[in-house]
Amino acid sequence: MKVGLVTYTPEKVEGFDLHVYYSKWADGQVFPAAKGMQNDVTVFCDAKAIREDPNIVAVSNSGPALRRNRKANLAFDFVCPTNPEYRAKVLDYIESLSKQNIMGVTLNLYHFPDEEFCVCPRCVELWKQSGLNWTQWRAQTITKFVQEAKARVKQTFAVEIYPDPVLAKERFGLDLNAIAEFVDYFHVPLSSRDYLTMYWVDMLARDFVASLKKPVVLELSAEMPTDEKIDALLKTVAYVSRHKLDAVLLLVHDSENAKQICRFAVQNSDFREWLEKYKFEEMSRIVDDWAKIY
Repeated sequence: MKVGLVTYTPEKVEGFDLHVYYSKWADGQVFPAAKGMQNDVTVFCDAKAIREDPNIVAVSNSGPALRRNRKANLAFDFVCPTNPEYRAKVLDYIESLSKQNIMGVTLNLYHFPDEEFCVCPRCVELWKQSGLNWTQWRAQTITKFVQEAKARVKQTFAVEIYPDPVLAKERFGLDLNAIAEFVDYFHVPLSSRDYLTMYWVDMLARDFVASLKKPVVLELSAEMPTDEKIDALLKTVAYVSRHKLDAVLLLVHDSENAKQICRFAVQNSDFREWLEKYKFEEMSRIVDDWAKIY
């Protein structure tokens, strides 16, 4: 199993196999390509674009797909996925990344906000013209976008998926079997403020490995300054390392944050004894590799 980083700064850290850089953020900020890294593009969440043109927001009978709409319970502001001008803009940006010396492109938040979205006049008309039911039309819409994005990328192509292994298609238009035809791997973020309770991470990791038709890369939150939280994080990585994951990624603020985690793993004798006692062989190998550096 590889171990990697997801970061907001375009810098690699020794001891990690895979580096993912957020090149387009949900707030609308866009950055140049990070050379030699997997560039992660937030697709249909763009608060800046919606402020500039409120008409592009996705809508439901309960109101717009905005964080301030408490009826919708959304973490981000969503653009309507069928808006042709915005789609073209994002696809052009993806293509511009691919022309650089990068590892590849990962899409995130490239789907509908949730089950009730989008019922703007354009979406309703496209749905009626399709002859499909609501769920099928939304899934076809998202799969076609993934296919279009894939055609723009020459390197490794991946997608993040909302961590719902049961209702992804009905809620977000994610037909994971259809999308699998176009991706090299699925990136599954299981974000948490801490992993002091972690059984749910193990459970979801099992579900996704069993159900997805392409390799699975798991992401865990690692912006954790306390020893207690780092210990819980690393033990969670140890448990999921027993599954057939292609990689585990740690979401960090910056390179120093990543190095802090490595140093804790290497220098904490109780943690290393725990790995040995419970025979976490893959995690022990990772820590042994870190020990050569840190």
